[in-house]
Parts: sequence; structure tokens; C-alpha cells
Amino acid sequence: MENSTIFTPCEIGPVTLRNRVIRSAAFENMAYGNRPSDDLFNYHTAVARGGVGMTTVAYAAVSRSGLSFNGQLWMREEIVPDLKRLTDSVHSYGAKASIQLGHCGNMTHRSTCGCMPVGASRGFNLYSPTLVRKLKKSEIYELVLDFGKAVGLARKAGFDCVEIHAGHGYLISQFLSPYTNHRHDEFGGTLDNRMRFMKLVIEEVMRAAGNDLAVVVKVNMHDGFSKGMHKDDCIIVAKELEKLGVHALVLSAGFVSKAPMEVMRGAMPLKTLRYYMDRKKFWWLKAGLAVFGRTMIPTVPFAEAYFLEDAKEFRDALKMPLIYVGGMVSREKMEEVLDSGFVALQMARALINDTDFVNKLHRGELTRSECKHSNYCIGRMYTLEMKCHRCVDEELPKSIRKEIRKAEKRG
Repeated sequence: MENSTIFTPCEIGPVTLRNRVIRSAAFENMAYGNRPSDDLFNYHTAVARGGVGMTTVAYAAVSRSGLSFNGQLWMREEIVPDLKRLTDSVHSYGAKASIQLGHCGNMTHRSTCGCMPVGASRGFNLYSPTLVRKLKKSEIYELVLDFGKAVGLARKAGFDCVEIHAGHGYLISQFLSPYTNHRHDEFGGTLDNRMRFMKLVIEEVMRAAGNDLAVVVKVNMHDGFSKGMHKDDCIIVAKELEKLGVHALVLSAGFVSKAPMEVMRGAMPLKTLRYYMDRKKFWWLKAGLAVFGRTMIPTVPFAEAYFLEDAKEFRDALKMPLIYVGGMVSREKMEEVLDSGFVALQMARALINDTDFVNKLHRGELTRSECKHSNYCIGRMYTLEMKCHRCVDEELPKSIRKEIRKAEKRG
């Protein structure tokens, strides 16, 4: 394995990684009370010890209004020391540390974000359920500054890289997509106008990042449904990000509120999802999932490297470094991705299944992750800390075990 491209160093902006494997920003749900916990520290320390080039702390909200989960980070001065403890630990094992920064927009509830949820346009969030109000122009510019402040806090906390979330139907993506942006001012209408918020955010982020922080942006290659963003427009968005000087793009797809499994592939484990949901707090959603689950969250078949063919089209259209994410399971496919011109690759489920996966791959102990994509970790993640079913302490109910076996057989 010493000669594999996987284990050669690579550069992302001012940062050099020891190898080309990055733990992607899959939500851990370990920031209890919106601040770092020992669980978050221990998990990312284990991933760093397990051999990755860089690990990404997932989905930190740049403001309170951007929180969609109680177990999600909220960037503020008081959590910097705990984040610094985490990055110091990651660095002690030779890995770099990144943090994903974003705002959930309409995908939240007043009880979580402390206000009426906001979005590019007014609407209704079926999953909470709650009304959503349109952001005022003054609030848009305040949020732009919040992104810059969050980058400054990331630097103080010792991060080497920030990843700006501009995909998956969260706030920047809500401005980009015609499905969620119905504005009639300079932030809506044409694609140029719909990109305006993204451009303001990235310009502010690049100023705050200076010369020592790498800036990566996660973008959609398509939203995954007919009324959303399609590939041609997404390539235009990617080219705009290239002009703005970001150091790399992470190429993804899907829309949490409309096409969630386009992001992750496979089936949502509905029994697991309902089992962990609070009966009193989410009774309507539990009932809806029981009756309409497969309609609300349809299955999208899983395959190794499921975004690769789309990503190659972006590779042909762009000159900047691109990071591949989606269905990284085996050494063979990882090397194929890197040989296709991608500077690095991201993975999550393989590193939830086994934090030592990269070391084992490097030592030649295995050539493929033992994750069989039951997606139990995803179903659990919406309520509790993300874990593989192999790592939980409790005895799972028979119905959940059966669901896992059935999904793993398909996978």
C-alpha cells in the first residue's frame, strides 16, 4: 500500500495533508447544548489516530438562528477553548482539522433556533412543522458578517480549514435554488441574483481566512428533483466559486427537505428513525413516517462512488482542486477517484463503522470497509449521537435488528 496515491500528501490552499482521505462533515449530533462535548472530542481524536489526512467537525451554525439540532455546534467565543482542545488532540496524531460552517435556514423550529425560522423566502417547514419568514435585506448582510466572524473563531480554535456549506438545501442552497427562492429583489430571480448571497458570504469568508486558513465549499451538482437546481446551473455556481478564489470544492447533491437520500443513498431506516424520536415532541412526524414514510423519504439506490460520473463533468469544466464525496467503500474505488483528477476524497460512514479504517487500509489488513450501508447511523443521528449499530451498548429491538439485516443484504 505504500505506493498507493491514497497515501501521498496533498495541498488544499495553504494546508498540506499527510494523505488524501478526509473525514467528511457528516453530522455527529454530539454538541450537547450547542457546545463541544467529550463525545465529540473522543470521536474526532479517534478518527485522527485512525490515520486520516484531515477530519471535519460537522455543521457548526454561524448564528443561533442557524441551528437545526440541539446537538449541533453554535459558533461563539465561549466554545473556543473546548474546540482548541479538540484541534490540539487531532494535531497530536498528525492530522489536520477542519470545521464546516453553515446556516440551516428554514430547516429548524423556534424551540431550537430561538426565533421564527428564516429562509430566502417565506414558507412552511413540514418536518417541524412551522412557518418560515423571509429574511430582510439587513438580516442577509448581518448573516454575511456572521460567516466571517465564525471563520475568525475557527482560527482562534486552531482549525486548519473551514468548509462552507452551500449545498443540501440549507440557507445558501435555499438562495441558489429556484425551489426555495421566490424573491423579487436583487437576491432572487435570475441565477446571478440567486448567487448574490453566496458570493457575499464567500468574499467575507476569504477576507477572514487570510493566507493561513484553507477554504473549502460544499456545493450541489444537482438538487435531485425537477424544480430544483440542475447540473448546468450548478456548474455555473462552481465556476463562480472558482473565480472567488476558494481553495477546493466538495461536490455533492441532494436537498434535505425534498430529496434527502440523494445525498446519502440507500434507504432511510424508518423503524430506526421512529424508534429514537421523542413520542411527545415528534408525534406528528412519527405518525406521518409510519403511514407515508417511503413517500416522504424515498429510497435512492446505493452504489460505490455514486457521484463519480457527475463529478467528472465538473472536473472537466473546472481547473481548481476538487474533493470527491459519496460512496467511498473500497481501496479500488478510492484510487479510481484520485486517478480521475480529484485532489482528495471524503468519507463518513466507513469512519463511523471503524475509526481505524484508514490505518487498516494502509497496513493492508483490508481493502474494503466493513460498513454495509444499513444507514442505521443516519436514522439514529436525528435524535442521538451518530453511531454504527455495531458500536451501540444497548440491545436493539428485534424490529430494528431485522431492518438492519434487510438493508445490509440489499447493500
